[in-house]
Amino acid sequence: MQWNFAQRKWLPYHVGPKTDWWTAVYPDDNRQRPTGPLCDGCHSVDYNIRTHQVAEWNVGCERCHGPGSEHSAHPLAENIVNPSRLDAIASTDTCVQCHSQGQPLSKPIEGHYYDWPVGYRVDLRLQDFWKLENCALGETSFYYFPDCTAHKNRMQGNDYAQSVLYHRGITCADCHDVHGTSNYAQLRKPADQVCLDCHGPSSPNGPHTPTLAAHTHHKDGSTGSQCVACHMPQIQTEGVPGAMVHAHGFRVITPSMTDQYQIPNPCTLCHADKTTAWAREAMTHWPETSPWTIR
Repeated sequence: MQWNFAQRKWLPYHVGPKTDWWTAVYPDDNRQRPTGPLCDGCHSVDYNIRTHQVAEWNVGCERCHGPGSEHSAHPLAENIVNPSRLDAIASTDTCVQCHSQGQPLSKPIEGHYYDWPVGYRVDLRLQDFWKLENCALGETSFYYFPDCTAHKNRMQGNDYAQSVLYHRGITCADCHDVHGTSNYAQLRKPADQVCLDCHGPSSPNGPHTPTLAAHTHHKDGSTGSQCVACHMPQIQTEGVPGAMVHAHGFRVITPSMTDQYQIPNPCTLCHADKTTAWAREAMTHWPETSPWTIR
């Protein structure tokens, strides 16, 4: 069964043929598929593939910090893994291990096909256990749009690994606090503040305009003025009808890309009564925007 956000009720859940890579080996009916190989590794701490036992169900402390018995007995910074103190790749791996679509490097593992990185823990390198789903530029697949922006659920890591932020050493923890905050998506600060701390008007990182309104071409405080509206549009399905998540590639998808590749663009997602031609024409009058970047 699956919770349908649009209809607000539980409905039978069946996976279509030739969608997820594992559909060839497991039943399409969610009630008949084994949870161990497909779900339990990310929804628990230290899932044992032989005994099917866990140290703890759900995402507990040791999921991200590693074994904690010594730290519990003698709380010291030296006897616990702190992802924020790891290098940028290892820190981000802590999240990407479950917030990505991929496959184990070897399969099957002891006769079973797993949809999570068996054997990985936070002090190891994820790439030694897991490979992200490939993307072919120009092709729409089950996982990606033609520009390699993800469109399926649980693909924040696939997007982020392609982003400028990732390549500059920005980690998930720079924006999110998984221990919980009062902000949307467990952000450290309200979304715009998280972005503007590094990307204020006229900052070296851009935008290279004197005011935010001059960059967004929307009134301050409006929906269109929000950084995520253009740089993180909600175009990725969470796997259930009516539930969409934000893209994590941070590149702007132009109206022309919608025309050429059928990738939803943020302009006409918000201005649903307008056309891509209208949006493209409006952008040609933005003095700081090169015409070559919107075609």
